[in-house]
Amino acid sequence: MVVLNQAKRLELLEKLVAIPSVNDHEQAVAQFLHIYLSKYGISSQLVQVAPDRACLVAQIGTGTPCLALAGHLDVVAATASAWQSDPFVLTERNEKLYGRGASDMKAGVAALVIALIELVHAKKLPKGQVRLLLTVGEEMEQAGSKLLYEQGYMQDVDALLIAEPTDLKVAYAHKGSMDISVISRGKSAHSSMPEQGYNALEPLIEFLYQTKKTFLKVAKPDELLGNATFNATVLKAGSQVNSLPELATTEINVRTTPTVDKEKVQALIELWKNKLNATGAKLTTTTYLNKVAVKKDPDSSLVHLAQALGEKYLGQTIKKIALAPVTDASNLTLDKPATFPLAIFGPGNQSVHQVDEYVDKSQYLAFCELYQALIVQYLEK
Repeated sequence: MVVLNQAKRLELLEKLVAIPSVNDHEQAVAQFLHIYLSKYGISSQLVQVAPDRACLVAQIGTGTPCLALAGHLDVVAATASAWQSDPFVLTERNEKLYGRGASDMKAGVAALVIALIELVHAKKLPKGQVRLLLTVGEEMEQAGSKLLYEQGYMQDVDALLIAEPTDLKVAYAHKGSMDISVISRGKSAHSSMPEQGYNALEPLIEFLYQTKKTFLKVAKPDELLGNATFNATVLKAGSQVNSLPELATTEINVRTTPTVDKEKVQALIELWKNKLNATGAKLTTTTYLNKVAVKKDPDSSLVHLAQALGEKYLGQTIKKIALAPVTDASNLTLDKPATFPLAIFGPGNQSVHQVDEYVDKSQYLAFCELYQALIVQYLEK
């Protein structure tokens, strides 16, 4: 007997979208789901990350194997005036459900929660356990998955499903990401008398040029993930046109691969920092975020199961892919071997982070059923 009918499944997604968990403040979503699960007899706990920020962990079943289901509670910002409808009011148009997070990834979170509730009440769990890991900060620093990993929630996990939107594909790998800040210090002077100062911007521009040039020469493509990328995305210097800037800063994002990892990027950064500092520059660098690339088994039983069930419930051939964006798998699978079963597979499409983000209504409802079948069949294997 179905516990949550279609109307209730849509209502759950509607309530999740209505909570504006933009980049932080995820605790409101976690608390809502904590209460929601308890109404259906499933206990859960909030794992505090920071004030007003909490992950949610729930578990059903006992013993082995242990299948983890993961998703994130945060969403990116939305400029309401640019949307056709309120981004935090789930709105249906032409069989599409519009709202911030509808695709990335409150539809995936809702479908996981619904799957757990239905399995518990139908008493379908054959053996083993299912652990739900809902994280904070995936869109930014991934503080939630980092803490859950550090506290051991992945230690006994035998396989991991992440319900990120994958546009009717299943992923088992993705690039990593590094964020690097560079500060250049100089001495202010009037622009008509530059010899009395030191322009902080000039060595910073040279640093960016040389590091990017060298990166493109030495960065070898990965056979699966392709080319690593190096981009300066933020540049700040000066406050008026007739004064030499005494401070200039930039931020760099590098998308890493197993062939171009943190150590290689860091060595390149240090090389050009030291070379330019030897000529009089005053450059300092800080790597403030490093999420490793992920490459797991493309032929694991979990990936094949996701493909088979995708074809059954979605009526589509489900291709295996590697993603460009980073997911919580960077933290959650940190100490897992290359053979570890990982499937990134969830409702949603390429409207993520965009104006008028949406999820197809039929796809969301199909995943509510698909996840139930996936859990049962994986634990039965």
